[in-house]
Amino acid sequence: MAAPNRRRQGSAGILPALLLALVAMGAGGCASLTAVDQDQAFSEPPRTVELEDVPYFPQEELQCGPAALAEVLSWTGQPATPEELKPALFIPAREGTLQAELVAQTRQRDRVPTIIEPTFDAMLAELHAGNPVLVFQNLGLGWWPVWHYAVVVGYDPEQQEFILRSGTEKRVLTSLDLFRRTWDRADRWAMVVTRPDQPAATATATGWLRGAVELEQTGRVEAAVEAYETGRDHWPEEAGFHLGLVNLLYAEGELELAAEAAETGIVADTARKGVLLNNLALIRAQQERWDEAEQAALSAVAEGGRFADTYEQTLRRVRCRGDDTCLQRAR
Repeated sequence: MAAPNRRRQGSAGILPALLLALVAMGAGGCASLTAVDQDQAFSEPPRTVELEDVPYFPQEELQCGPAALAEVLSWTGQPATPEELKPALFIPAREGTLQAELVAQTRQRDRVPTIIEPTFDAMLAELHAGNPVLVFQNLGLGWWPVWHYAVVVGYDPEQQEFILRSGTEKRVLTSLDLFRRTWDRADRWAMVVTRPDQPAATATATGWLRGAVELEQTGRVEAAVEAYETGRDHWPEEAGFHLGLVNLLYAEGELELAAEAAETGIVADTARKGVLLNNLALIRAQQERWDEAEQAALSAVAEGGRFADTYEQTLRRVRCRGDDTCLQRAR
């Protein structure tokens, strides 16, 4: 077996020594010139990790965005190549790819993008969970940026080096401090891509719910349903997953599935139990299952709260069994 490539990442170009000296004395910006060590970077001693099987696509000039996204998408089982992604990602006027486009194209391929916390702990947690991390770097300087996307696939605590898929090399080793500087200069942006049935290791309920909603809004219905269901299973106390799933299934005409989703949320006893009961009553009424509808509406009224008037209206509607004349009198 050939020895692994141990090319270390440096700056994107060579600057005269005199210019480097002047920069060191006078450069400003958010990146600190003070070196960071491992004890400062991590809250606990880091463990070795490397996702060796993450695909690699050599990055043509100005094509680091499509290549990096193709790598993480392919890792999740969604085949992609830089050539396929380039038309949707590359912006000639900017000679590169915007982060928003990476996020949008991830959704278009039924995957959930999660922007992780800008910490080394979060990055390492994702790696240990099997999630490579797509990062944005500035390989130049604050006042002379060289923007770059790469994929972090591992960390070696003994050498204090990150392992990246970057540029024209499959395995680029970058010291912790150098990586920190290049990441700092790009505001520490980092994204994890996962299937809709697999939240990122550091995902929050709020963040995952936003991801499910955005999948729905972009028309990725099946992926959105799966993301709502996954969120509901991971965070059963969060009403948003139950309500989102009920509403989406109802909009798709899947009344029985919508009713089942509402019943699951009711059993979970979330803070929106009354809303779920009211929605269940409306669904059962549409199915003309009037007794079940009335029982759900009565339970919603018993819950009370800020939507009490709406629950009362639903109960009147249900008791009229779809008779408009009765409903007019009930008002």
